[in-house]
Amino acid sequence: MLGEAFVRPEDDTAVDAIEAIGDELALFDDWMDRYQYIIELGRKLPPFPKEWTDDAHRVPGCQSQVWLEAQMDDGTMYFAGASDAAIVMGLVALLLRVYSGRTPEEILETEPSFLSDLGLVQALSTNRGNGVEAMARAIRSAAAQENDRSSEE
Repeated sequence: MLGEAFVRPEDDTAVDAIEAIGDELALFDDWMDRYQYIIELGRKLPPFPKEWTDDAHRVPGCQSQVWLEAQMDDGTMYFAGASDAAIVMGLVALLLRVYSGRTPEEILETEPSFLSDLGLVQALSTNRGNGVEAMARAIRSAAAQENDRSSEE
């Protein structure tokens, strides 16, 4: 049974989610407005259980503290995430919108290059940009492990 902390997909596919995020960000004229929008997305994430804010769930390589949890449900991967920084929480929300509720195959087929394509990485400090990429790697790594596990069965 999938817990309430996990993000359910709003969009049919990861590609649809990326296009929708691009369209939403394009509504804003400057990065300050985009940042505010991203922060709001983070505030709408489901509550992340306190017991998961530990080293086992922590994403290495992030300047801020970021935690992720993955769960398989009927061949689909779902993710829950949180951060101690508002902007990073919003970036977690963007990544989960793209990747949560997808099969491991779809996650692995969806390169995180959309982060650069949408200008998100370039608009961040180097450390934050590295952190977003670390989050994407953690999500894709979980999908690869799940993919390997299912191919062994």
